[in-house]
Amino acid sequence: MSDLKVGPIQVPDDWNDSGILLFEEFCAFIHTPQRTVRDWKQRRIGPRWWKFNGNGRLYTTVGELRRFLTPVGSGNDW
Repeated sequence: MSDLKVGPIQVPDDWNDSGILLFEEFCAFIHTPQRTVRDWKQRRIGPRWWKFNGNGRLYTTVGELRRFLTPVGSGNDW
C-alpha cells in the first residue's frame, strides 16, 4: 500500500498573490480535471479568470487561488 497522504491543498507562502497561473496549471495544482473547472467557469463557481490578449489563453492569479481554497467564514473573506 502506498503512503499517499490526503489533506488540504496549501499554496506556498513565498508565492506572490500577483503571480499568474495558467488554466492548466490551476487544474493540476488542485488535482481537478479541466472539464470540471471549465464547467465551474461557465457556472461562475471558483476563481475569477482572465484571457491573455492575442491568444485568448485563460489565467488566474495566486491570490485568486488562495481565495478559492480559503473556507467560507474563516475570517479571511476578501
